[in-house]
Amino acid sequence: MKTAIKWKYIKYLFWLGPILIIMGLSAGVVAGSWGPLPLALIMAGVIISVIWLFSEPTVLKGFLGSRSTQAGTNALAATLAVLVILGLINFLGVRYSKQVDLTENQLFTLSPQTQEVLQNLEQPVKVWVFAITPNPNDRRLLENYQRQSNQFSFEYVDPQARPGLARDFGVQQAGEVYLERGENRTFLQQIAQEPLSERRITNAVGQIASDRQPKVYFLQGHGERALEPGQGSFSQALGSLGDENFVAEPLNLAENPDIPEDTTVLVLAGPQRALLPPEVTALRNYLQRKSGLLLMLDPDTDPGLGALLQDWGISLDDRLIIDPNGQTAGVNAAVTIVTQYGVHPITEEFGDGISFYPLARPIGVTETSEVEASPLLLTGDRVQAKPIPESGELNFDPNLPPQGSLTLGVALSRPVPDEAPQAEASPSPAPSPSPEASASPTPSPSPEASASPDADEATEAEDDETASETRLVVIGNSSFATDGLFEQQLNGDVFLNSVNWLSQQDTQVLSIRPKEATNRRIIMTPRQQITSALTALVILPVLGFGAAILVWLRRR
Repeated sequence: MKTAIKWKYIKYLFWLGPILIIMGLSAGVVAGSWGPLPLALIMAGVIISVIWLFSEPTVLKGFLGSRSTQAGTNALAATLAVLVILGLINFLGVRYSKQVDLTENQLFTLSPQTQEVLQNLEQPVKVWVFAITPNPNDRRLLENYQRQSNQFSFEYVDPQARPGLARDFGVQQAGEVYLERGENRTFLQQIAQEPLSERRITNAVGQIASDRQPKVYFLQGHGERALEPGQGSFSQALGSLGDENFVAEPLNLAENPDIPEDTTVLVLAGPQRALLPPEVTALRNYLQRKSGLLLMLDPDTDPGLGALLQDWGISLDDRLIIDPNGQTAGVNAAVTIVTQYGVHPITEEFGDGISFYPLARPIGVTETSEVEASPLLLTGDRVQAKPIPESGELNFDPNLPPQGSLTLGVALSRPVPDEAPQAEASPSPAPSPSPEASASPTPSPSPEASASPDADEATEAEDDETASETRLVVIGNSSFATDGLFEQQLNGDVFLNSVNWLSQQDTQVLSIRPKEATNRRIIMTPRQQITSALTALVILPVLGFGAAILVWLRRR
């Protein structure tokens, strides 16, 4: 009798179990920590609930045997399985992140140049962004950098919350971005006015990993393009060279007939008058060592470099390229539109991009011993080449046959001559190299060097000499890189990539073009707009309701 009374009251313990569980969970959530008290309440509630279930076998048996319990158990198991699968997918996605860029122009993919720079990083670099509110697009770009190399990291800093760190970097206002490697810190840009630039980050990463600043000299004194800001100047080109760690300076050979030894690249941009014979001799001597020379020569000018260019198999055409595509593009027939590029490091990433050259001349190329020539810029098949008329009127004549594809730019290289030919060629004022220099073999070492005890050093010197080249780029136009045109299409990339290739640096960072979304907007006339609105708001809904009514009537 007493036992029956006890079991009668024990069944009410069921309500105490859930109450204790709820109390424990509430205490843990409110306290923000799962200490002994919340855990004890939860455990007590669970134990009481289990005791109640086993004390009422009929209830437990009926609960487990019911159809609703079985259906609920299956649903619970399926839900738990889905949650586990989703958790594993998210874990693997975070652990082994991989993105697929489906945009047409690969807007969210780093350029091959950037990927190469990041893969060659040997020391950690970090980007500090001093901004109050992170920009999602900037963060996405930095995350792409971080995925490419574990040596790259970034951090957003609120300058108001951490004024000490901002003071150490010399932050003047919010939005400044810095690059840090060890104790070396470099200012990148201000993102308050423009988004974070992949080009600037990649160039800065390449610069901060190198302590050397190559020098680019611009030859002056013959009517070349000005370097100060103004119409037809090269100030934007100089600024871009500075962004890529080059030091650009003017050079007047009339004041100093010797080209400085620290010259990495020499640029002759649009001379209007011929160079003096001593200046030409200086250029010839310069091309006898590891060097890079960029010649941008406009039509209807004679720079006086015929003999020098002949050594390389280059001839300048005095005619002007007339391109019908220029008229089609809404500019002028005297503007050459280039969409075909040669297979060369300078142009390998251009694809079918556009660059244009107002008033350009063709470049003739003939095969020359030891000179490797690669066309860079090729015109279309329909262009014509004409002498510049006295009237100055330039029009495409459809009655004249086209000259076919013409070469507008060419890149050339040859091994650096050995010391003996260089010594004989240097004092010679003649425009062509001496017969001894022409006949001298370049790459093979002398028998004495092979037999000497310092054979290893001689071999090493020969390897260095073989690796070094003298390089030349000739383009039949200079206005494409002037202010206003430099940042249009691929014009600036042609110039910057040429300078980078001529510099012969161990780690070249070629120019990175900004990526833009393709304009897919549909421009409709008012009539088309009205037709589209009626179709979407009236015709399609009426057809849908009509089809539904027919189906309903047939089923009846």
